[in-house]
Amino acid sequence: MASSSSCLILSLFLVVSFFQVSLASSRLFQVSLATRKLSQLVQDQTQLLKYHNGPLLNGKIAINLIWYGNFKPAQKAIVSDFITSLSSSSSPAQAKQPSVATWWKTTEKYYHLTSKKSSLSIALGKQISNEKYSLGKSLTNKQIIKLASMGDQKNAINVVLTSADVVVDGFCMNRCGTHGSASGSSHIRGKNYKFAYIWVGNSETQCPGLCAWPFHQPIYGPQSPPLVAPNNDVGLDGMVINLASLLAGTATNPFGNGYFQGPAEAPLEAASACTGVYAKGAYPGYAGDLLVDATTGASYNANGANGRKYLVPALFDPSTSSCSTLV
Repeated sequence: MASSSSCLILSLFLVVSFFQVSLASSRLFQVSLATRKLSQLVQDQTQLLKYHNGPLLNGKIAINLIWYGNFKPAQKAIVSDFITSLSSSSSPAQAKQPSVATWWKTTEKYYHLTSKKSSLSIALGKQISNEKYSLGKSLTNKQIIKLASMGDQKNAINVVLTSADVVVDGFCMNRCGTHGSASGSSHIRGKNYKFAYIWVGNSETQCPGLCAWPFHQPIYGPQSPPLVAPNNDVGLDGMVINLASLLAGTATNPFGNGYFQGPAEAPLEAASACTGVYAKGAYPGYAGDLLVDATTGASYNANGANGRKYLVPALFDPSTSSCSTLV
């Protein structure tokens, strides 16, 4: 699949996340990609993300998890519990605060701004395992989309998660994950349609200093000590951070014409507009004044389902035109 993308030079500051849109096409797919890029820490954004009049996701949406490679059951539980936490049966007022559900509610504000007044309700959907590496251990973007198409292609976000021993084009070089859309394989009333997808890789052995910060010593920039991961798994806790960022981008800019700032080729989205910020007081090399578990010493900013604790990124709040943190 031929593709083109804008190139970013890695900053000498601590390298974390950024989003970039690239366009790819082939005989099978017409794809709009927004990629979590590695870039400079702590973006100061004061302008409202512009709405580009494109459709947002609407109604009940299942988040299907497609596990590619070797994942332990305990690792899968970290991610599935996070997805469950987004739509906790308890109201945010009843849930233990600060909560993942409260964090996710910031995305709802974007839906309230559109003239269509759509709404989004998400829930954990199917989980599909591909433990035999059916496409090998080195994947292209086209193969990622092929894996994503294994999930439902209507009313769904299909999330491809690759294990630590899988290499993906661009992984650890200029991205930690991707979100975008692809053409479905079936038609409704004679019309083709797109489904939203996300890919996130486990960086534990390949680039934890790039894609699992602040739970690993950074490769670039200020060398502050790594924080203790809340689920005792640097790779998976890093994946949750990236997945959270990409889910927020998918909810607010699923098809490349929703809410974003700047050029379409390199947009800032709901999470990437607040890169490197996890709590108040954040600055380059410092994630912010996070909560610390008294027993484990783990740093976190959100409570989740089944007693879980997570670290989630700040989101750009359209009601205040500023980056919003839970703590």
